[in-house]
Amino acid sequence: MSSIQHTTSTSTVASRSGGALVPTNSVTTLDGVTVRTRIDPALTVDEVVRQLVTSPTLRQNGSPSQYALRDDTDELVTNDNLRRKIKSRVNLKLVNAPAQEAREIAEKLKYRHEKSIRLTLFSLQKYIREEQFSTEFLNHNGLAELVAVIEETTGNTLAYALTAMQNLMELPYGWSTLDSAFILRVVQILSSPNSPINVCRPATAILKKLVEADPHSAANPAAASSSTAPPAPPPDSIHRYGFGAVCEQMRKERGFLETVVNRLGSADTAMAQYSMNLINALLTHATDARWDEFIGDLERLNVRKAVVRLMSLHEIDDLTSCILDFQANILRVTVRKQYTAVDPDADATHALALRAIWEASRLEEEVDEHGEIVKWRKLGFETEDIPHEFRDEGVLGLECLRSFVELDTDFSMLMLEQLSRPAEKRCPIAKASNEVVELLLNHWRAFAPGYSTTTTFQPFFLDFQKVHSLATHFFVRMWAESGAAVNEDFTRVSDLVRSQIKASLRNEHVRQWHEVESDFNCEYQKVRDRQMQELELEDKILSKVPVRNLRAKLYKESYEFVRQQRIQCLLQGAWFVNAVPVDAPPPRNPHRKPQRPWRFMRLDNALKYLHYVDSAVKFPVRNGLEDLPERIDISVISEIATGTCAPPPNVLRESSDLPSSSPPGPSPLSFSLLSAHEGSLADQIAPDQSRWADWTDGLNMLRRDGGHVSSKETAGFVHALTEIGLKIKLLDLSAELVDLPDGLTAGPPPASSDFFFSDIVSG
Repeated sequence: MSSIQHTTSTSTVASRSGGALVPTNSVTTLDGVTVRTRIDPALTVDEVVRQLVTSPTLRQNGSPSQYALRDDTDELVTNDNLRRKIKSRVNLKLVNAPAQEAREIAEKLKYRHEKSIRLTLFSLQKYIREEQFSTEFLNHNGLAELVAVIEETTGNTLAYALTAMQNLMELPYGWSTLDSAFILRVVQILSSPNSPINVCRPATAILKKLVEADPHSAANPAAASSSTAPPAPPPDSIHRYGFGAVCEQMRKERGFLETVVNRLGSADTAMAQYSMNLINALLTHATDARWDEFIGDLERLNVRKAVVRLMSLHEIDDLTSCILDFQANILRVTVRKQYTAVDPDADATHALALRAIWEASRLEEEVDEHGEIVKWRKLGFETEDIPHEFRDEGVLGLECLRSFVELDTDFSMLMLEQLSRPAEKRCPIAKASNEVVELLLNHWRAFAPGYSTTTTFQPFFLDFQKVHSLATHFFVRMWAESGAAVNEDFTRVSDLVRSQIKASLRNEHVRQWHEVESDFNCEYQKVRDRQMQELELEDKILSKVPVRNLRAKLYKESYEFVRQQRIQCLLQGAWFVNAVPVDAPPPRNPHRKPQRPWRFMRLDNALKYLHYVDSAVKFPVRNGLEDLPERIDISVISEIATGTCAPPPNVLRESSDLPSSSPPGPSPLSFSLLSAHEGSLADQIAPDQSRWADWTDGLNMLRRDGGHVSSKETAGFVHALTEIGLKIKLLDLSAELVDLPDGLTAGPPPASSDFFFSDIVSG
């Protein structure tokens, strides 16, 4: 007896009477003939297709291997999803097999008939991610033909071709032969401000993919920006491009980077998001050879200001993730500048900055009573050795001092005012500038690049130099109002400024700049009173340099500990409510109970796939993956969006796993797994805040670049573990009343090394 039974060969759906088996699906052929058929879910797809093709009812020509099944959305029916299609009674289509379709499309691209090319490309962009299709397409020189179409076409045809290429590049193979001419063509498309949005979106995604496909990423994604030379990739590896290959072509189009930055202000949110993702990829993968040049270009284009403007928009949910990634990248840039030594003899830009600072002061060199030149000491440095003076703040300190000088039009008057005072009463402005840099770095916890746990926007951090200038002016004023003297009171004034920075930059994601300026205009006595209150709660030992270094080390260890805990929760798995996106159309019958309102998800041990099963009721899930037939590829998840969906009305009423007071609308415990090309892959609601934090942050931490922390709960865990660890370490010191120094100074070397061997000689 056949495992597939047909009920009718007409083009309309007919019901069966009597005791016959109920059909499961409708199948439509290429000729438009529709049959109602019952498919045994135990069969393989190949066997289902064979029985359909050879059945007398359909009478299809050719071998069964030339055919395949697709649903109404053109998704290919495979052994992995056949059972789901049968259960859902999805309408199916008997169509050409992917390999057959691929050969035909590759052939059509070769001749590029104007009337049919768009339809051909439209089909290509749908099917190219399928393994059978892509393999056959590439074997028939399809990639070269697609590149030729991109080179020759414009408008919507070009948009379709670029989207097809974008989808092809989601595969981990098949595009390693793309050359520099193709990269230049994509760069030229993006360089033109007149390129349509539907062309720029896929072009931007393609360039981002090329940037990420570097040899470092092939071996160790976390070391993508490492200065160590990577091993040469295999000849057919896609990991052969990277920042260097793309940057070489970017330099040929002078307006490229400016145009990409300008698109951050696009009214099309998707375009702004694509542009932000490209900038983040460039920042993440920038090589040492081009680092200074690239970062300098971005700074000149005011990319930070463009991102701050995005932060101020109200409808930016889609941009939140990439903005937080940008903040993390700027943290890396900031810390790298701090660790880059100032060397005016070897670096012309350092010498130029120092000359601009000196010329703005309008001072003249002098010779002291010892015959030594006095120049930089007039500005407030302790010595004339500039590399030594910037030993802790590096290039970041130099850039901030230059910015302070340039932002203050009366800088020369400020210097003359200080020099008119007795030497012991002068504020060492250059030293104060460096101290403010340290205070700001400590406030924003900029000591652990790659371990950012901020869950909120930090617009003032992105305007680091402007905040530095404001705080340095405050330092100078507090120095004068408190009657400070150089030797005794520098640390005391620094503590005042630290207190003010903490107060003025609180909740910066909701504050306006004028509020910060107003806070920094407060009087000395008010700052002093608040500081006294803070000192009652906080031990001064925490500001010592060795303790700050210890905190940085513990911070990294705490972050990694929480990361492993979150991933362990994913490996154990959990039940969630299947939710509905808030922007989805309302159901025709809102009172109808969904067939499978529950979903159990579990991460596999290889950390590559999320396996899941949808069910009408929750049941005990065995260890392993046997009970979880469906899966989601982690690598295609581009964003974990939160607060995006709501439970179906009947689930909201009936479920005891949801808060009883849950209002209609987006649930604060909801999250969606979004793909750049397929939309939402999953829309779930967690039963409680703890599981929501475990999964949203765990999935974010799985990302190749480390991602960012979404929940305040996880950020709080990292902070709490760091503080607890720090206090435990400090207990060992405080119990012995050990005095922590601000720094360590090596003593003179021994006069002789004979004592190393005295015991041996005497023996």
